[in-house]
Amino acid sequence: MPFHASRQRIEEASALVAGGVNSAFRQGIAPHPLVFTAADGPILTDLDGNRLIDYFLGMGPMLLGHRPAPVVEAARAQLDRSILVAGQTELEYAAARLLADLVPSAELVRFSVSGSEAVQAALRVARAVTGRSTVVKFEGHYHGWFDNVLWSVAPQLEEAGPPDAPVPVPGSAGQQPAVDVEVLPWNAPEPLAARLAAGDVAAVIMEPVMFNNAGILPRPGYLEAVRAACDATGTLLVFDEVITGFRVAPGGAQQLYGVTPDLTILGKALANGFPVAALVGKREPMSVLAGPVLHGGTYNTQSVAMAATLATLTEIAGGEPHRRIAVTGTRLMDGLRKEFAGAGMDVQVVGFPAVFQVRFDTGQPRDYREALRADRAGYTRFAARLLEHGVRILPRGTWFVSTAHEEGHVDETLAAVRAVLAEGK
Repeated sequence: MPFHASRQRIEEASALVAGGVNSAFRQGIAPHPLVFTAADGPILTDLDGNRLIDYFLGMGPMLLGHRPAPVVEAARAQLDRSILVAGQTELEYAAARLLADLVPSAELVRFSVSGSEAVQAALRVARAVTGRSTVVKFEGHYHGWFDNVLWSVAPQLEEAGPPDAPVPVPGSAGQQPAVDVEVLPWNAPEPLAARLAAGDVAAVIMEPVMFNNAGILPRPGYLEAVRAACDATGTLLVFDEVITGFRVAPGGAQQLYGVTPDLTILGKALANGFPVAALVGKREPMSVLAGPVLHGGTYNTQSVAMAATLATLTEIAGGEPHRRIAVTGTRLMDGLRKEFAGAGMDVQVVGFPAVFQVRFDTGQPRDYREALRADRAGYTRFAARLLEHGVRILPRGTWFVSTAHEEGHVDETLAAVRAVLAEGK
């Protein structure tokens, strides 16, 4: 499958757009960044005219697939009413009501534009409520690209310090020094409890399921232990559910695991491709946003984006998306396990029907460092070869499934996987 036109266009555009892309996460994907002309359901069409079954899904947001009718119709209708009013509309209140109904921690809601922004609001709230400044995060967890949280997302071990006392490693050139942020190993309750006992930590922030890096599930009892340690020390627990929100369950990982954080970051599937995120949480900490804590944004609750949010949440609340994806996503996961096993490969397929991780590994890692034993380079090559067979997957191993993926798409995908594996023999 050729990608020559995309390559040429990226090279030409690089004279005007830095690197030819507008997000660093679109760089470095083999064979090169692609340029697309259309997206519909689970299918992308690129500049070369290639038809690609899409498991990127916009890096996760497209839970209902590309251009789902209810979302498109709601956005189109709203264009005839308003775009941006620098005030409120009933749309945002209706969307907030659905969030409160779906997400256990969502007693109060504040919308923003991106998950990175919502993280910053959460940390500001935590510091204001507790009067403390230190934030604890975990190796391998991603919470946006801002300086104060882009630490130890994918550190090299020679820079990261000992396993029981990680050293914060910056994720970018030009990043400010680490101030009031500490990094710990994930899935280990003892180091966290010991650190929180000092009584100076404002917030613990984590992905409740580690999907940004290696697809690691929380160990039994871990989330409960973190919740107990935070309660014992007056520390706010923040779940970053930008990926897991609305995908692992309608109410996110907190619904699935029965552990309710104080604050939750939501994004991606929240508006099915429109730029909307939210900070939601328990009433007491969130109330400071109506008082001394500043949170703003010109484009927060932009009317068309809110119409899309309301339409998306209405679909999710109805339950049909999860029923449909439970069938196709489970079949895809089981089929992948069968194909890899038939090829004599040690491969882990871990997660949930709407979002799972494929890892070239012999076992289940507990944390970021254990996950490094996986054959990441081999998986990257596999992803590049699968693209040549018309299936687009993230090189980091995360697969996103939408309601638009049907049995036929799963069959095509498994056939492409079978062909790639046969070529490798």
